[in-house]
Amino acid sequence: MKIRNPLHFLSLLYLLIILFPVASHAAENSSPVPSYAQARTEYEADRKPGALSEQDLAVMQRSADELAEKLPDPGIKVGEHAPDFTLPNAFGKPVSLSSQLAKGPVVLAFYRGAWCPYCNLELKALHGALPHFEQMGATLIAVTPQQPDKSLEQVKKDNYPFEILSDLDSTVMRDYRLYFTVPDELSDLYRERFGLDLATYNGPGRYELPVPGTFVIDRSGIVRAAFADTDYKKRMEPADIISALHSIADQATGDTPPEQTMH
Repeated sequence: MKIRNPLHFLSLLYLLIILFPVASHAAENSSPVPSYAQARTEYEADRKPGALSEQDLAVMQRSADELAEKLPDPGIKVGEHAPDFTLPNAFGKPVSLSSQLAKGPVVLAFYRGAWCPYCNLELKALHGALPHFEQMGATLIAVTPQQPDKSLEQVKKDNYPFEILSDLDSTVMRDYRLYFTVPDELSDLYRERFGLDLATYNGPGRYELPVPGTFVIDRSGIVRAAFADTDYKKRMEPADIISALHSIADQATGDTPPEQTMH
């Protein structure tokens, strides 16, 4: 092929080289935002009826009612300073909240453990939304009471690129006002009906969990959006997290939107 105007050809080539990465980046971040609610609906529609008796269901309901009474408004609130912490990740390396905040905003999600199907739905939704978080300069951190080796199994199985940290003495769960002890009758039910011993995940004698909670924290360490509910099936939507991150970005440019507390 004969090129009639070499300068024109080189100009077009230059534009392609410059614009192609930009277009690719835009396409990457134009992916749809995952919905936890939709994933939950699909999971519950496909789930087979369990072998729980009326007595079993009564135990679960009683435990849920007691927890809701004990923690009627769990979690730290919008406007509070997020307590700093240093916890081991899935590989045993210490990671601090402050070191992550030095890079930008942090999305901090507390979950019960790899054994919890709703936690897994949430983590997968957060994973799918990660490019949107990163576009806003934010880092995702998950905190769980389970041992690092259990977290490592999750990282390898689901290819999670974000940090999963282990709160091995429940200090951070307490600081974020999410901590509770699982009642003996509920622990027994987990063991007898589901073959689940929480101590297998959390360590000997540790029948402790967090109320699932998510906090969007700006670089100064202030909570800008928060969600925590004693109903473990309820989680913060990735779209709401992205909205909070946009609010943080707006504040950095001089616009201060209203704070977001979600229930």
